Amino acid sequence: MSALRLWVMAARVRTLPAAIAPVLVGTAAAIVAVDELRVGTFIAALLGSVLIQIGTNLANDYSDAKRGADTVERLGPVRVTAAGLVAPRRVLVATWIAFAASFAVGAYLAVEVGPEILAIGIVSILAGVFYTGGPRPYGYVGLGELFVFVFFGLVAVNGSYYVQVEELALLPLGLSVSVGLLSMAILVVNNVRDLETDRRSGKRTLAVRLGRERTRTLYGVTVAAAFLSLPPWLLIGDGPGLGLMALATAPLAIPAARAVRTRTDGPALNGALAQTGAVLGAFSLVLSAALIAA
Repeated sequence: MSALRLWVMAARVRTLPAAIAPVLVGTAAAIVAVDELRVGTFIAALLGSVLIQIGTNLANDYSDAKRGADTVERLGPVRVTAAGLVAPRRVLVATWIAFAASFAVGAYLAVEVGPEILAIGIVSILAGVFYTGGPRPYGYVGLGELFVFVFFGLVAVNGSYYVQVEELALLPLGLSVSVGLLSMAILVVNNVRDLETDRRSGKRTLAVRLGRERTRTLYGVTVAAAFLSLPPWLLIGDGPGLGLMALATAPLAIPAARAVRTRTDGPALNGALAQTGAVLGAFSLVLSAALIAA
């Protein structure tokens, strides 16, 4: 296997829509408000979000392997540290390179917008590190979904809006709820897939705490709430009605919901994971395009 392919696996490139989607939505909401785009801050916000996601993925790869949470019984994609494909120290170094690069991007945004953006970036990096790292990782006690909702929804969408207009508003706040819920749904699939192996390794994810059936219900409720919350928030935030076009992507979630409800095997749930990411991507793209068009 080539070195490039190994690092693509380690970075888990397929998860990057969760980092890109909130930046697109927050920026589109800003264009609705001010009818212009600050290209430099948009690119920086997008790059920073992607780098933090990659750093978090690498940190998780390293930390889960060190804690013994990733084993040969794992149903998900191969983790390079646990599989012995990349030395743990190299993964750790790559983790900090990604986070350092995101910090540099944050420093640029601090100059362009204000130091509060750098503070948000630092908190986001810490959230990525302590998801599975540190003495008391919050991902091991069932708080992963909450943090994903906060950082991939509320923080990322509203932060992307802020770097454009340097203020907050109701419209991006409302849109961040839908984006955050769909991002959260991705982790719900991941954790319901790994429920048994996580339980055996002592990783008390929300899926382990709730059990399979209630986690399956949580997935359906989370996805449904993401779509159902869009119309009222568009109304409250005085958003354009054209944004309702994003609801047309809802049927894309049906195959994933069916797999989560009925299957327990790795291939089916890995497919549901990819499909949920595609739903987030499609929802965010259509919503952003509709906002800009309006």
